[in-house]
Amino acid sequence: MKINRQKFGVLSNGKKVFLYTLKAGDLQFSITNFGATWTSLIVPSRKGGSLPGGGASDVLLGFSGLDGYLNNGPYIGVTVGRFANRIGGAGFSLGGKTYQLDKNAGNNTLHGGQRGYDKKLWKSEAYEESDGVFVRFELESPDGECGFPGNLRSAVSYGLTKSNKIIAMYEAKADAPTPVNITNHAYFNLAGEGSGSILSHEACLYASSYIEVDDQLIPTGRLIPVRGSPFDFRKKKAISQDIKKEFGGSGGAKGVDGYDHCFTVDGDPGKLRPCAEIYESKTGRTMKVFTTQPGVQFYIGNMLPGIPGKAGALYSRHTGFCLETQHFPDSPNIKDFPSAIFGPGNDYREKSVFAFEIE
Repeated sequence: MKINRQKFGVLSNGKKVFLYTLKAGDLQFSITNFGATWTSLIVPSRKGGSLPGGGASDVLLGFSGLDGYLNNGPYIGVTVGRFANRIGGAGFSLGGKTYQLDKNAGNNTLHGGQRGYDKKLWKSEAYEESDGVFVRFELESPDGECGFPGNLRSAVSYGLTKSNKIIAMYEAKADAPTPVNITNHAYFNLAGEGSGSILSHEACLYASSYIEVDDQLIPTGRLIPVRGSPFDFRKKKAISQDIKKEFGGSGGAKGVDGYDHCFTVDGDPGKLRPCAEIYESKTGRTMKVFTTQPGVQFYIGNMLPGIPGKAGALYSRHTGFCLETQHFPDSPNIKDFPSAIFGPGNDYREKSVFAFEIE
């Protein structure tokens, strides 16, 4: 196991940004303290696969240097917070008081507001445990930042184990009740970033229902059973299989061209349990996801605008997918959703695991 830290760049205020590269098992994982961002994950393929000799490739979309992450509209690889996903109307009521948040997605708040966790330089420290190598990132968000109440201290630890697993641990402490919902927004392509569409990947989601949304992707409050619908991924199927049936092809009747929905993870929230499994046939790579969180946003890059990525790659629609383990979107405004309000005596703690296997 190895940990390497190197300079990744310098911000306009003169502060240095670092890149950590972790090696354990068969994987190599790179993360930077700007946005606590996943920048690279090198994974081998099976021998006889599409890569000569069973070679390794990078399965994370990203940029070649810091500049790309400074102008990162699609949130590629970043840690998002204080509140991941959307809050409708850019506001909520708590304790008899109404709080108005940043509007950065129409009239709504997305991923914490104009300057969320993805745009911050985190304190960082690498460490080693018996089974892996890790980096702990810490960030303080003052009362009123982006409109949220309470001083919030967040800590995120990302690590790589000898058994080819990425471990993601999310923690936060607040001095007043406040919404908290932290996740990572990595885009994966198990065939290798820059290799084209992910629609032929096969997906299984351990979810019996999903959250209905309106045309602004704000939840209606209804949980819809997936059975017999294009949202039924309980048995593995190609991501593309039912897109035309549900969305009508390009554009679609609902204004999107594929999945961007929060699925309810079966089992008890708070317990680490299976969440998703993705398989890519050419390389024989499988990614299995486990989480303690109540939901997972399955997003297949419908809105990737054709931006330049690593080594000249172009990231256009459907060239990466996300599995964002999280609390339900807009839960501060929907009383029937699991509570995402944390504060004194009720700390935020969640965990997700991304396990990789080669056929």
